[in-house]
Amino acid sequence: MKNKKSLYHGYRFPQEIISHTVWLYYRFCLRLRDVEELLAERGIFVTYESIRQWCNHFGPEYTRALKKRSGRLGDSWYLDEVFIKIQGERHYLGRAVDQDGDTIDILMQKRRNKQAAKRFFRKLLKGQCASPRRMITDKLKSYSAAHREVMPSVTHSTKQYENNRAEVSHEPTRQRERQMLRFKSAGQEQRFLTVHGEIGNLFRLGRHVIRAIHYRKFRSEAFSKWQQVTCA
Repeated sequence: MKNKKSLYHGYRFPQEIISHTVWLYYRFCLRLRDVEELLAERGIFVTYESIRQWCNHFGPEYTRALKKRSGRLGDSWYLDEVFIKIQGERHYLGRAVDQDGDTIDILMQKRRNKQAAKRFFRKLLKGQCASPRRMITDKLKSYSAAHREVMPSVTHSTKQYENNRAEVSHEPTRQRERQMLRFKSAGQEQRFLTVHGEIGNLFRLGRHVIRAIHYRKFRSEAFSKWQQVTCA
């Protein structure tokens, strides 16, 4: 029986450097050249183009592994969409977060009609393998229409301000959009934000609402999980 090749087979740098590089890029609001400089300060000389290739290749691999470990998220889904211009054309980024603020999933689409909402709902159901207990959206009619067809038994709320949790979740996306001088394509944005959201779920610990001793414990657990996921 042939041994399965390592995820890092054929790469000159060890997995510790590659995984740390990917973590830096997706965890913090850094450009590729910023990451290159941070590595150079530690005596690790790698081009920003190599960093781009590492992030594009290993980011989705790490994300798949993290999703398998995290399992199903919360049973209250907060949904919202935000428009993003790509090459002068308007697209809509749909995002769903749970009651803890963790990103459940995202989907880039050109429209925000009923068909687009149904497509997003089905993607969420497939990823979570279960329906939510309740769903909270704004008053966009396409959400209500899709809800009646896809998840009619789920409680649907459109109360004012109740969806603020989802609206606030777009802020990191806007920050990265400015840092990257806008996304170049819908596919690039979908890939980047999927990885960005999953890594954000792991390391977003709510420092301002927990004691320092608990924060350090949760942070250590997050780093431990990251090491397990990224090991060769």
